[in-house]
Amino acid sequence: SFRQMQEQQKLMIDFPDYMSVVIKMLNKCIKETHSYVAVFVMERDGNARLDFIQNMEYKFVELLACDFLASTEEVVRNQIAFRYNNLKSKVNTMQSRLQEISSLVKAKNPSLLLQLQKSTGRPSNRR
Repeated sequence: SFRQMQEQQKLMIDFPDYMSVVIKMLNKCIKETHSYVAVFVMERDGNARLDFIQNMEYKFVELLACDFLASTEEVVRNQIAFRYNNLKSKVNTMQSRLQEISSLVKAKNPSLLLQLQKSTGRPSNRR
């Protein structure tokens, strides 16, 4: 649990702040590669650990450690299906919106629509 991790690692943050701290640590690892490192180790049994380490020139200091457990195959499949369907819905919405805007531009200024289609490489849809 978070309380156990908080006590073991002597964390000064509460649970609501945990995600922002993890994000901040990941960003530091990306931006300050000479000073911060993230090490992810996964065991064959599905247990894993992500360690955030700071290089302080004279020694390495472990700042935060996060333990992970592998999800079941069913959970992974459900997550993939959910994300795929969500993205597919967004694409359909954007395509519909683009079609509405194209129809509006075609009605108001057909030459502008042709010019936009030529510049983006999109074929014109004749309806």
